[in-house]
Amino acid sequence: MSTAAARERHFGNGPLSQGAALVYTLLVVELLVLLTALPGLVPLLLLRADSSNIPLAAACALPLGPAVSAAVYALHRRSGDLTDLHPARAFWRGYRLNFLASLKIWIPGLVWLGVIGVNLANLGAADLPGWWAPLLAAIAIGVALWLGNALVITSLFTFRTVDIARLALLFLARTPAVTLGNACLVVLAALLTAVTSEVVLILLGSVFTLVLLLSSRRMIAAIEREFTG
Repeated sequence: MSTAAARERHFGNGPLSQGAALVYTLLVVELLVLLTALPGLVPLLLLRADSSNIPLAAACALPLGPAVSAAVYALHRRSGDLTDLHPARAFWRGYRLNFLASLKIWIPGLVWLGVIGVNLANLGAADLPGWWAPLLAAIAIGVALWLGNALVITSLFTFRTVDIARLALLFLARTPAVTLGNACLVVLAALLTAVTSEVVLILLGSVFTLVLLLSSRRMIAAIEREFTG
């Protein structure tokens, strides 16, 4: 038997083992996301669905930024080898390294989304024309796409906050496939929340984070090639 064939038959390298490794990693990362975001998730789930609670909902979502950033870090470094899995270690390392950097991106994004949400919810009371609604919705999607790019960059690279913001905006236009994929993810998340509840979306957080990471591969490769040594 050749060395290559022996390596393929080695325990932990087969397709079944790789699938089990992925499921295990997603489960561990999901539990850690829930744990780190718990201080905000509990009051968020208790809030009534009322436009007056939108600022409170944005405040409750603050812990989610560092949690998602750590999840991106851990999933980017995931191993397909069932015998070499350390997702919890990678998550906590990413959480520690990117906590402040992710908040510098996450907080402005939440503020923008909160302001847009309040305006959309009170469009009738403000006596604004109907075409403002799709315009504000489009701006909200744009902010969410920028925020997704910025979180991925923050999680995997070490740049100044202003450079991260610029790169996130630049790659919205430079990598249309990434932007389109992430837009579909945003729409899917919104539909899932509307049809079920935010609880379902939160419980699928690690899956959505993995899809975000996979969708952003071209952007990540371009940044590695052009902006890192």
